[in-house]
Formats: sequence, structure tokens, C-alpha cells
Amino acid sequence: MKKNGLLAAAAAATLALSLAACSPPASPGGTDDGVLTIGLITKFPVDFYDTMVDAAKAWDEGEAGAEVVFAQGKSGTDDEGEIAAIESMVTQGVDAIAITPTSPNVAEALQKAVDAGIPVVLIDNDIPDWDGKTAVVATDNFAGGQLAGTWLKENLPEGATLAVLQGVLGNPSLDDRVDGMLDTLGDAAEIVATTPTDCDQTKGLDAGQDVLTANPELDAIYAACGPPITGALEAVKSAGRDGLITVGFDASPDEVAAIAAGTQSASVAQFPAKMGSLGVQAAFDAASGKDVEPLIDTGTEMVTKENVADFQ
Repeated sequence: MKKNGLLAAAAAATLALSLAACSPPASPGGTDDGVLTIGLITKFPVDFYDTMVDAAKAWDEGEAGAEVVFAQGKSGTDDEGEIAAIESMVTQGVDAIAITPTSPNVAEALQKAVDAGIPVVLIDNDIPDWDGKTAVVATDNFAGGQLAGTWLKENLPEGATLAVLQGVLGNPSLDDRVDGMLDTLGDAAEIVATTPTDCDQTKGLDAGQDVLTANPELDAIYAACGPPITGALEAVKSAGRDGLITVGFDASPDEVAAIAAGTQSASVAQFPAKMGSLGVQAAFDAASGKDVEPLIDTGTEMVTKENVADFQ
């Protein structure tokens, strides 16, 4: 039987964090009953991270030697919220932390965790210049972007124009999704707009409206994450541009439904369930003193009308 829950530190409440009930404080290295506490921190409540959390909970149910506690920020740029969650977990004395970092700005707080003897596993996003991490469990985002670029190159008309909806500028993983796409797209399209969206659906809608207004003959839109392409689809529909080629990155449930309905062309699928289960497993292994691979690639796949049934 695992440990009884204890309410997490109150500091997170002031920063609108959603902290789960947590286990009693434990010093790094395990509790008297041998159960290791793993803290999982995710960015914000959307389907992608909900799937990741659900997979971590399922892993937790099957691992008697671990207790996973949870925290979540309120947006994809909520550095303060994640920092508060990291500090809370260090105070609680978790044995390892697995986190989807909002940006490199959280590295200092994570280093304090490492200095306290708590190994840190990064999920979904790397912090390339920070050497304190034990491992990165993530999509190869550049390779995923290359998949998208190749698909666009093969499906765009000659002389095509393309608008790019970026994610959070400065986030290495999200930047890689754009850089990878451009790498294989080559000269197959003219880029007429690049707009940051912070991976936000409303900002994707606004960006979609702007680029369609400025470029009435636009051929395609590529988005570096799921919510903005979902927002852009609203703009496409309102503009009566149903034949526009639209490609996203995440293959979120909304995207998969849109691809099945024929309103979105394609998306690069990530596997957040694998990130969740492999992420907490890597953190657990690190806390147990086992060797952990520094890079664990969770894979990508192109989702189109032809294979969308496999993702529903």
C-alpha cells in the first residue's frame, strides 16, 4: 500500500498552480518504507499534458516502489508557476523531479534541486545549455519538423505561399519544429508570415485571421503546436478557405478529429503517453541509483486522412 497523501505547499496557490495532494516529506534516497517520491510538473491543462499525466498515474498504479505527486502551471509560459512548483517539491523532499520546462528560465530552480541531491528529468522540452539534467525524454522535434516539411513539399502546389505559426519563441523544442520543417521544405514555398503564438488557441485564431487578411491567396499554414492550428482552422472556416492546406504539430484530439473530418490536412504526432510513463520511469530509475540513458526519444509520425483512424 502506498503512502497517504498530504496537501502540497501553499505557495503554489498564489501563482494559480494546480498542485495535487502529495506524500509526506521524504529525504532524497527514499522513505523508511522504501517508497520513492517522484514529482511530475507539467506546463498547463491541455489534452497533451493531460494524456501525459494520465500515463504517469497509470505507471504509478503499477509501481509499488513509487509515489508520483503532481503540479501544473497555468500556461505554456508560466515560468513563475513552475519555479514555485519546483521549490515546493524541493521543500517536500521528493526523490526525483520530472518536468516539462516552460523555458530555460526555470533552470536555476532546477539546479537548486540537483544541488539538494534530487535528480531532474526533462520531458518534452530540453534546456540545452543546462548540464544539471539526468536525462531528456522527448520527441526529436527537429526530426518531427522535417517530417512536416517533407509532407508539405510533396503536397503544396508549385509557387506556394506558406504562413508559419511559431510556438513560444526561445523554447528550443518549439523552435526546432520550425527549423526542421524549413530544412526539408527548401524552396517549395515562399514564407509570407512567421508569427509567435505561445502555443495558445486564441492567439492562433488571431494569427490565422491576420495572415489570411494580408495574404488572400495563401496556400498553407504550418503551426508548431496543436492549439494554434486549431485556432487557425476557425479563421480558415470564417474566411471560406476550406481548401487551404493546414499542418499542425502534436496530433491533439482536436487535430485528429479535424483531420478525420477533412478540415485539417495533417499533423505530426507525438506520443505524450510514452513521455509520461517513460519520464517518471527515468526519474524513478535515477532516484534508485540506476544508470539512465541521457536521451530517450519517444518518436514522431505523420497523421493524415489515410492513417487518422489509427490515432482516434
